Amino acid sequence: MSSILPFTPPVVKRLLGWKKSAGGSGGAGGGEQNGQEEKWCEKAVKSLVKKLKKTGRLDELEKAITTQNCNTKCVTIPSTCSEIWGLSTPNTIDQWDTTGLYSFSEQTRSLDGRLQVSHRKGLPHVIYCRLWRWPDLHSHHELKAIENCEYAFNLKKDEVCVNPYHYQRVETPVLPPVLVPRHTEILTELPPLDDYTHSIPENTNFPAGIEPQSNYIPETPPPGYISEDGETSDQQLNQSMDTASGNGSPAELSPTTLSPVNHSLDLQPVTYSEPAFWCSIAYYELNQRVGETFHASQPSLTVDGFTDPSNSERFCLGLLSNVNRNATVEMTRRHIGRGVRLYYIGGEVFAECLSDSAIFVQSPNCNQRYGWHPATVCKIPPGCNLKIFNNQEFAALLAQSVNQGFEAVYQLTRMCTIRMSFVKGWGAEYRRQTVTSTPCWIELHLNGPLQWLDKVLTQMGSPSVRCSSMS
Repeated sequence: MSSILPFTPPVVKRLLGWKKSAGGSGGAGGGEQNGQEEKWCEKAVKSLVKKLKKTGRLDELEKAITTQNCNTKCVTIPSTCSEIWGLSTPNTIDQWDTTGLYSFSEQTRSLDGRLQVSHRKGLPHVIYCRLWRWPDLHSHHELKAIENCEYAFNLKKDEVCVNPYHYQRVETPVLPPVLVPRHTEILTELPPLDDYTHSIPENTNFPAGIEPQSNYIPETPPPGYISEDGETSDQQLNQSMDTASGNGSPAELSPTTLSPVNHSLDLQPVTYSEPAFWCSIAYYELNQRVGETFHASQPSLTVDGFTDPSNSERFCLGLLSNVNRNATVEMTRRHIGRGVRLYYIGGEVFAECLSDSAIFVQSPNCNQRYGWHPATVCKIPPGCNLKIFNNQEFAALLAQSVNQGFEAVYQLTRMCTIRMSFVKGWGAEYRRQTVTSTPCWIELHLNGPLQWLDKVLTQMGSPSVRCSSMS
């Protein structure tokens, strides 16, 4: 290995010899990686060896790596985030004061548990799992600890286990098919979606890392791309854009007065399938759509304020021009910075704020999970992450809604749209009360759930309430 310095200790050389290359094969050569990456890996191993020599756990690490045996002991280092676990910040939503704005501990911003090696930060168990097992590892959400690991990352102890064979990649759960009654009526008009034109969305703050989980890596996905015309229905977009404004009574997400389905009809299974592009992202400035739609195929991508024109893992807003852009929008764009990272892992979608300014998220699926109003806008501070969609929760809700009829299923299309605003928030706690009043925001359409809904609705046929020319 050309990057190894002459004075590299033998144990470091041996451990680097088991490093996985980007192609998944073992060996120290790592021909696919450049010299800078090799040097960083060497520094990461040296840093770990130095820590383990003090505790006598170095032999156990080498045993685990050379035997590739999960029955080895924990290999621990001091948790860099041990202080954070002692804070009074609650870990479950039941502990939060639901009468007002949820507070967020100032300390959580910097005590995020990441390990810094040569100007690069990462969670220690992720760094070493990527080094010795999975070079394509993106996030801690993709890992889960084995049962006999006493110091797993999720246990939040003073020490954290970095034994790469004490962690597993989380597999994408298989969603059960939805049993749908077969109808033959012709669809005449879709029922209106529940909207929040007459309600100002509530606001909440949310702490980092409440539910770290899961991983989905598609097999050889096509690269993400930007379409010419967005391929997003303008009618659907305009209908959903206005769902967070006004001042009347809020509608409930799950209707309770819908007519039941006739269960004597034949039931047909409708299965979920993964699309090539798991989400489509449109960018807005105030109430104007700007640029083209980004279609995401990679399980991890960032939406940032920079200018890379052709990266399938980045939607760069800095490239986009708008002749109607005002000074407020221009100033806000300068503060987007690294923006937001979106993960689609194990059937779950996570949003992580990489910017130095907060992002604001409106996700009906997330809001239902925590018992918030469907239109609630959640503030995610810098360095924090939030699960914003869960396929299994959506599948359960879809199966339940089928029993309530066509209208209940159609209402779920709202759950497949997520809005995010950069820097500026909106809702009851802010002077901007609608998303279209914020300077810079994006709208995500989750293609897998939307396509599943389409198949279910097509199978169901039409609403139970007929629509005529006189109605």
